[in-house]
Amino acid sequence: MNMLTVSSLNTKIKSLLEATFMHTMVEGEVASVTYHTSGHLYFSIKDDKSSIKCIMWRSSVAKMKFRIEKGMHIVVEGSVSVYTPRGEYQFQTVKIEPYGQGALALAYEQLKEKLKAKGYFDAQRKKSIPKVIRKIVLVTAKESAALHDMLKIIEKRWPLVEVVIVDTLVQGESAVMQIARSLRFADTLNADVVIVGRGGGSVEDLWAFNEEAVADAIFAMRTPVVSAVGHEVDVLISDHVADLRAPTPSAAIEMILPDRYEVLLTLDEMQERFRMFIRQRVLEKVERMQYLEALLKQQSPLRKLMTLSQLFTSLEGEYQRLIRYQIQKQETQLPHLRREFDHAISMQLERKRDQLQLLETRIKQSDPKLQCKEGWGKLSKDGHKIALRKLHENERFTIEDADVRVEAVCLSKKEI
Repeated sequence: MNMLTVSSLNTKIKSLLEATFMHTMVEGEVASVTYHTSGHLYFSIKDDKSSIKCIMWRSSVAKMKFRIEKGMHIVVEGSVSVYTPRGEYQFQTVKIEPYGQGALALAYEQLKEKLKAKGYFDAQRKKSIPKVIRKIVLVTAKESAALHDMLKIIEKRWPLVEVVIVDTLVQGESAVMQIARSLRFADTLNADVVIVGRGGGSVEDLWAFNEEAVADAIFAMRTPVVSAVGHEVDVLISDHVADLRAPTPSAAIEMILPDRYEVLLTLDEMQERFRMFIRQRVLEKVERMQYLEALLKQQSPLRKLMTLSQLFTSLEGEYQRLIRYQIQKQETQLPHLRREFDHAISMQLERKRDQLQLLETRIKQSDPKLQCKEGWGKLSKDGHKIALRKLHENERFTIEDADVRVEAVCLSKKEI
């Protein structure tokens, strides 16, 4: 029996294992997983009886479309490697697939759930497509059939629109970053809408539109975005994030641009309705003008003067007729009225004579001349009546009757 050193034994084991277990596929449940900052992936898989450590180098990790998680059932492909200094072995993985499910399908669902949680699919954040579109940016491959179809439909439906083409790869590993850069550039062109897409193909061909970088670029855009990738059955991440999903690139143009023939027909109908409206309005205005003209004539000062003149003439005739009637009526009553008048005058004259006599009597009775007796007069001093008994000697006073006034001096005074 040959005696071996530990190193020799580990070396032989390494050669044996690595030669025996090359290009091996193993399925199991992920027991632990670590995405290292270096880019390498460290994990272990297990079944109900045992487990094995696994490693995947950074170059292989970069090619993965999905992330593995603890508890996930997977299939790993690679080979057994032995780390001789410690006598440990591990499974060096070059490819990982979900058990019973395609890697791309799983990657799609994982990214979909991630972006949904971030609000990328929320309806309230989606921008509306303008009804009037003057400028479109097409982000697609310059020589693609999809671009040719879109330009053809644009020319047919609405050739007035300005079209800007941003050439970009739409498949392959480099396509993801090119599409994202092209979208960011398209957002600076002041367009009304951006259409991003390509024609049909396999899942792998369309996969660039399922990448997070493209979703981020669409979500960040200020310009409304239409995702038009593949055919009706192809639903991609870009479709969920975009403001509008079109089943095909051609359908995208038909969805956002009007049909010029329909527009012309609509314009013809609007023009006819406008003409009918104008005719109706003119007719209404003419009828209104005629009504106002008749009202103006009816209410005009000249017409009012004519009406008043006619009324005055009518009233004048009526008044003259009434006067003649009253004259004739009074003429028949004139003798009787004269007699009544003469009688009334006589009665008035008789009353006035009686009143005159009464007044004469009163006047005579009130006449100062008649009231003063012979030898009697009125005494006054300084314009005021005074009695004789109040006069003093040498005091001046006045004596007057109805005819004469005498200035006198009291020479002496004796009580009688």
